[in-house]
Amino acid sequence: MRLRLPRESNNRMNIQWFPGHMHKAQLKIKEMIPKVDLFIELLDARIPFSSENPMLAALRGDKPCLKVLSKSDLADPTRTNEWQARFEQQNGVKARAITTTQAGTIARLTDVAQKMLPHRHGRGKPIRAMIVGVPNVGKSTLINTLAGRSVAKTGNEPAITKNQQQIDIGNGIVLFDTPGVLWHNVENENSGYRLAATGAIRDTAIEYSDIAYFVAGYLLEHYSQALAERYSLEETPANQVSLLDAVGQKRGCLGRGGLVDYDRASRIFINDLRAGALGPITFETPEMIVQETAVQQAAQAKKLDRKQARKETRRAEFKAKRKTAKRRTAGNSARKSKRK
Repeated sequence: MRLRLPRESNNRMNIQWFPGHMHKAQLKIKEMIPKVDLFIELLDARIPFSSENPMLAALRGDKPCLKVLSKSDLADPTRTNEWQARFEQQNGVKARAITTTQAGTIARLTDVAQKMLPHRHGRGKPIRAMIVGVPNVGKSTLINTLAGRSVAKTGNEPAITKNQQQIDIGNGIVLFDTPGVLWHNVENENSGYRLAATGAIRDTAIEYSDIAYFVAGYLLEHYSQALAERYSLEETPANQVSLLDAVGQKRGCLGRGGLVDYDRASRIFINDLRAGALGPITFETPEMIVQETAVQQAAQAKKLDRKQARKETRRAEFKAKRKTAKRRTAGNSARKSKRK
């Protein structure tokens, strides 16, 4: 079996998973904004930028936002600290890291929320907080922990919550829960791969081999020691394919003739990543995102330039045709006049 490898250039993985309930949820979020005092946005600590919804930043205005870096036990703690510091440079934003397996880290979020809105806390006015985030980031687990009871359905796959609900969690806070929402167009190509790798996109909408190839390249560059320890590698593989060969051989993913079954090897590799078996890993840093954004903006500028050039070409072609048509019309009129 052959692994379908991404091309080195002009390869864009398009996210084609936007169920109808996500569109409805987006509309409902916009409708509810006037009633909301605080936004609690859950981010995956392994991909803080890629799991941040650009729609929310545009809609929340000056309303405060508590950014919660979930699954921090699966992320590189040094990188998590960097992201917390970066987010708290934004106006009206506080950032906290939690792990959904440790209730104490979640319970402290209520204190943070109360301090962010002192004019409502303690005056008989409940804080109305909307909790948002990408699919499978841990919203339901967080809500159940804060409420002290099971009020939101949980599961280790995206799109478990499909409807909004209002939950009084006590301590003067009412939560508006929303389904996990992606957005129509993930501009940063790498963000699409990161969302897929960490489980924010339903498995039926992705190709494991494509995602594994992307993840393998990143981990070889940034976490090669973690790979060596997990798969008992004596030396660092030369490239992505060599790494997946090693994973397939170590895990018995072999087909006819002893060839590696890359689909099976890729699935095992990604599941190891999601389960934390490779150790704490973060896929992006603030500096990395600055660089990627610059590249993306440059590419968009070139695209706009090409589009404008095509418009100018079509306009010039139209003017030329129009001019030719006028000359023909004038010539025909002159010939008719002579005949008369």
